[in-house]
Amino acid sequence: MKRLLLLGFVLLLTFAAGGSASAAPPNIVFILADDLGYGDLGCYGQKQIQTPNLDRLAADGMRFTQAYAGSTVCAPSRCCLMTGLHNGHGRIRDNLPLGIYLKKADVTIAEVLKPAGYRTGAVGKWSLGLHGSEGKPNDQGFDDWFGHLDQDQAHYYYPDHLWDNDRVMLLAGNRGQQKKQYTADLFTERALQFIDQSRSGPFFLYLAYTLPHWSDYPKGTPESQIVPSDAPYHDRPWPQVERNYAAMVTRLDRDVGRLLARLKERGLEENTLVFFTSDNGPSAEALHQPSFFQSGGPLRGVKRDLYEGGIRVPMIARWPGKVPAGKVSDQVWAFWDVLPTLAELAGAEPPRGLDGISLAPTLLGQPQTRPHEYLYWDYGHTRGKYLQAVRLGDWKGVRNGVGSPLELYNLKTDLGETRDVAPAHPEVVERIQQVMTNAGRADPNYPIAAKRARS
Repeated sequence: MKRLLLLGFVLLLTFAAGGSASAAPPNIVFILADDLGYGDLGCYGQKQIQTPNLDRLAADGMRFTQAYAGSTVCAPSRCCLMTGLHNGHGRIRDNLPLGIYLKKADVTIAEVLKPAGYRTGAVGKWSLGLHGSEGKPNDQGFDDWFGHLDQDQAHYYYPDHLWDNDRVMLLAGNRGQQKKQYTADLFTERALQFIDQSRSGPFFLYLAYTLPHWSDYPKGTPESQIVPSDAPYHDRPWPQVERNYAAMVTRLDRDVGRLLARLKERGLEENTLVFFTSDNGPSAEALHQPSFFQSGGPLRGVKRDLYEGGIRVPMIARWPGKVPAGKVSDQVWAFWDVLPTLAELAGAEPPRGLDGISLAPTLLGQPQTRPHEYLYWDYGHTRGKYLQAVRLGDWKGVRNGVGSPLELYNLKTDLGETRDVAPAHPEVVERIQQVMTNAGRADPNYPIAAKRARS
C-alpha cells in the first residue's frame, strides 16, 4: 500500500512539473515601427528594400494579411494598442489637441501583465503622456522606460535629450554639426539591456521604434541627420531621399535581427513571443513619397486616410513550437485585440468592457470561435474633417466627413477600394451607418470641429 501511495505521489509530482512547464507564460516582445507601410517588407511583396531578418521572422512564425492599426496616426493608434479600446472609446483619439494623455483610470497592457509576474519595459516613442502627467510610462505599469515622451520630439533622430525613467538623459554629443547618438541605435541597446536584465522571469518589452518616420527637418538639412548612412543603397539610381528611406527600413530590420539573436544567445528564443507591426500606414507628407517603393502594396490610401492603406499594417508573430511556422493567416484583427490576447497567453485577467477579443486561438493554430462583429475607426474630430470607417465582414464602409456620402467596398473582390458599390447594397450601407452612429462615445476633448487647415 505504501509503495502504491509513493508511486502515486511521484506521478503527481511529475504531472505537476510537466504541467507547470508547459503552461509557463511566455516572454513577450512587441516591436512597433513608425509609418511603415503594408508593402515595405519583403515578406509583404517589397522588391527593392532589403528586410532579411523580418522576412525570416515571418517564415518562422505567422504572417497576418488582415491586421489593422488602432488609427491612421500615431497617438490614438498607440492608445488603442495599450488599452484594448477602439478609437470611438479611447482616451486619445488624435494627435490633437495637445495635452490629452492617459489617466490613472486607464488600464494598459503593462498593468495587466504585472500582476501575472511580468517585468515590464518600454523603449522608444511613447506619445501617451508627458512627464508630470498621469500618462507617462512609469505611471502606466512600466518598470523601466527609455525614450521620447513627446511625439513631436520623436520626429528627430538626433535630439538633445531622452527620458530615462523619470530623469532627463542629455545627449551632449548631438549638439553642433557632428551628430553622434542616433536614437534608433540607443533604443536597440536599451532593449538588449532590458532582455539581459529580465532573464529570471517572464518579461514584456514594448519596443516602439521611430524608424522609418520621416523627420521634420527643413529642406536642405544634411542627409546624415536623417540616417547615419544610406548603405546598402548608396549606389542605387534613386533620389537621395528614397535611398535614405530604404536605409532606415533596412536599419530597422538589422536591429530586429540583433534582438532575435540576443534572445537566442540567452536561451530565451523558445519561450518568447515576438510581434512586429506598424502604427499606421506610410506618410505622404514629407519629401519621401510612398509611391516610390509602393509602400502601401496593393492598398489605397496613406497615413491620415481610413482607406486600407492608412490602417492595414504588416503583422508578424513568432513563438517557436507554439505559433505555427510559415503560416499566412487572413484572420481579421486590430490593435485593440492585443491586450486581451496577451492577457490570455500570460494567464492574466484583462479589464472588463474592452472592444478587443483574444486572438490566442489563432496564434496557437486553433479555430477562432469568437469573431468581431465589426471593426471601427474614426479620425479628425478637431481638424474639421471627421472621418469614419467600419469593417463588417468583407464589407468596408468609409465616410470622409460629416454629411459626406458613405462609400462601400467589398474587400474580398476589391482590395484596392476602387469600386464604390453603395448604391447596389442599401441594406449594408444602413447597417454600417448604424455602427458609425453607435460605436463612438462622446468626449468633450474631441468635438466635431468646423473645417480648418490640417496640422
